[in-house]
Amino acid sequence: MALHPVIASNLANAVGKTPYHALPIEQARAQLKSGYQPKSEPVAVGRVQEVRVPRIDGSLPVRVYSPLAQSRVDAPLLVFFHGSGFVALDLDTHDDICRRLCAGAGCVVASVDYRLAPEHPFPAAPDDCLAATRWLAEHAGQWGASSKAGLALAGDSAGACLAAVTAWRLRTQGRPVPTALLMWYPVTDHPSAGWPSYRECAQGYGLSAEGMAWFWAHYLPSEQDASHPHAAPLRAPDLAGMPSTWLMTAQYDVLRDEGEQFAQRLKQAGVPVICQRSPGMNHGFLKYIGVIDAATDAMDQACAWLKTTWAKQAEPDPYRHSRAIGATFVEQQQTVISKQVIGPMRPIPGVQQQRPKPEETK
Repeated sequence: MALHPVIASNLANAVGKTPYHALPIEQARAQLKSGYQPKSEPVAVGRVQEVRVPRIDGSLPVRVYSPLAQSRVDAPLLVFFHGSGFVALDLDTHDDICRRLCAGAGCVVASVDYRLAPEHPFPAAPDDCLAATRWLAEHAGQWGASSKAGLALAGDSAGACLAAVTAWRLRTQGRPVPTALLMWYPVTDHPSAGWPSYRECAQGYGLSAEGMAWFWAHYLPSEQDASHPHAAPLRAPDLAGMPSTWLMTAQYDVLRDEGEQFAQRLKQAGVPVICQRSPGMNHGFLKYIGVIDAATDAMDQACAWLKTTWAKQAEPDPYRHSRAIGATFVEQQQTVISKQVIGPMRPIPGVQQQRPKPEETK
């Protein structure tokens, strides 16, 4: 299917503009944020609260959305991580998405403003997301939610990567595992893997291969970190026991193939998975909700899946996936990860591997 005409028109209008990956970091962030315009009529929710949750050496901003006419005191909880390339965007850029998840799935949504690279490189973001999820699950009652009624992790792009990593870490630590994992056009692997979509969609479709190389160069302190499952969840040695997953990729996206391969890995590990490719869409298409039917449908389908998944939750014990995973398993997995070599780091054909310039990281 051809690229949707609305997306094609917007991309054509951007021709000649300096790409974000050629700008200093603050200018790049401003340009990326300009692509997310606030809605003239925000989706109505019951209440929005700005709170802070603790992390190891400080606290994190979190925006909590409660549904309209919330009558129950044990509504499901969804913890959301915004897309960003690990470098940009914030709670405001993804406000519409969180409002729609809250209203559409009838759950409390907590959107986490994790720290960004290059000021806070890997593993700051995944550590923030893990700390926030654990705290929010334990204190969900403050907003009339309960992780026992249903706990989901969700995100788009880099946020989807962080959601998957957080779920995997909870599982390996023997902690309560979410009942659902919701991922839109996720980052799951490093560009060095050389997935075909990196060549097929290298440029001309918004997110480029060069742009992704720029994001990763800012995010990772060392290329050796690219094989760590906390950075690239597709490289995790074992995905058994992960939450039921709904995953959607975009036809014209460099991340398409790695996202679909992650879904395949989950299926092979026995995890219930729904994986769909959205035809005619490019990376970040959720910004077109309310404009393009396919984007709106993607949100509606995700919300319907969440409600069905929570309704079918037969086992109320949130430890069901992790009771058999004790300290011995964690030690074994850590040994496997430390010894595992997952392919050589090789450049993407035609793409210059950039490292942040000193003046960009101040």
